[in-house]
Amino acid sequence: MVGDNGTAVTEFILLGFSGFHSLQGPLFWGVLCIYLVTLLGNSLIIVLTLADPVLHSPMYFFLCHFSLVEILYTTTVVPRMLVDLLSSHPTILLASCFTQLYFFSCFGVTECCLLTAMAYDRYAAICRPLHYTTLMNQGACNSMVGASYLMGVITGTIHSLCIFTLPFHGANTIHHYMCDVMPVLRLVTASTFWGEVGKLIITIFFIVTPFLLIMASYACILATILGVATSQGRRKVFSTWSSHLFVVILFFGSATVAYLRPESDSSLDTDQIYAFFYTVVTLMFNPFVYTLRNKEVTGAIRRLTHRFLGSPRLPSPLPSSWS
Repeated sequence: MVGDNGTAVTEFILLGFSGFHSLQGPLFWGVLCIYLVTLLGNSLIIVLTLADPVLHSPMYFFLCHFSLVEILYTTTVVPRMLVDLLSSHPTILLASCFTQLYFFSCFGVTECCLLTAMAYDRYAAICRPLHYTTLMNQGACNSMVGASYLMGVITGTIHSLCIFTLPFHGANTIHHYMCDVMPVLRLVTASTFWGEVGKLIITIFFIVTPFLLIMASYACILATILGVATSQGRRKVFSTWSSHLFVVILFFGSATVAYLRPESDSSLDTDQIYAFFYTVVTLMFNPFVYTLRNKEVTGAIRRLTHRFLGSPRLPSPLPSSWS
């Protein structure tokens, strides 16, 4: 398994939150509750989007895929964390570590790209309303979603190959609760140049570029909102954009704190705590952001409830004319 410095590593020890022995029980139940809420909230959005014709529009098409990716993303991390919280000596095989890092990178970047597509959708709806149906037709939406998944696959492949083709000998203790890029790179016993190059490529093309595109969309949206004559009109336009704005702040804000802090300001324990909020806690809020104070979603919930409970049928609005 592991021996002297010349012995190839076949498994890693995940220290995780082993330094907080007294908190592991409460942490287990807390993480389990957050995970279940995240699963149920995102599953509800997917069911509503598929079942209610009113939600057959580009915005909810993207949201449906975003919720699916959030489920896959959190499932890449949380079930393994729960098992390790109950274990006195948590270990992970090299192949399992490779797999977790691949899907963590894949779904993380897919989320980032889907947020970019959703920002463009809001730009088209607010800044180009007369051309909205042309810009956001079914083919264009399918292409953007397909490109998002493709970017995720490319990212996962580059990250995983650049790191796990490097040698691991001797030290096999990961100071984290999962196989993240930097904690794994610290254990490499050769030059990490190509691993760092791969990380830089991913950061520039698949994280920074989508973020800049989102900011460009937001600048156009903000200019349009400020150009609306009445305060009531500005509030109405802002309400169609605010949910996406809040999710972007959660996603990129927590990611920035977790991954882009100066090394001098970081420690192994604080890195894990920030990553915990980024990979576990913030995902729980997204379904609430898109359902609370959203009349279309709350209306879909009521109609679905009445349909399955056999209550008197509510009049349904006309379905979206999305082509």
